[in-house]
Amino acid sequence: MAKSQQTFSKSEKEKKRLKKRLDKKKKMDARKADRDENGTEGIQFAYVDHDGNLTDTPPDPDLKVEIELEDIAVSVPKKEDLPEEDPVRKGKVSFFDSSKGFGFIIDSINNEKYFTHVSGLIDTIVENDKVSFELERGMRGMNAVKVTKI
Repeated sequence: MAKSQQTFSKSEKEKKRLKKRLDKKKKMDARKADRDENGTEGIQFAYVDHDGNLTDTPPDPDLKVEIELEDIAVSVPKKEDLPEEDPVRKGKVSFFDSSKGFGFIIDSINNEKYFTHVSGLIDTIVENDKVSFELERGMRGMNAVKVTKI
């Protein structure tokens, strides 16, 4: 007598597929019944107001802002258009390990923490020293270099 080709796992998978199909059909019928009962299908149109938020009411035309074509910049601003920034910054040493040769400096203007290495030091520093430094792009972000005590 030949063995049945239908194994236990195949029949279980088929049962799951049928159950999933029935659940999907029940959900679809429930949505249809809810729509017929309430008579609404949700928001017909979505508008964007002057702040960029989605709403169901049209935006007020009085708040519309006209922009001139010449005011739209599509490229990177030229170097002379940017305000001149002083490369020397001031800060405070929050941590410095002289045995390992690295530490961190907190910028006094924006409270950002910058990494510094002993190779970027001009004067010897310790924790809580007021220092001036310049920034240089490193492998993991901005690094403080040319660090001098104030």
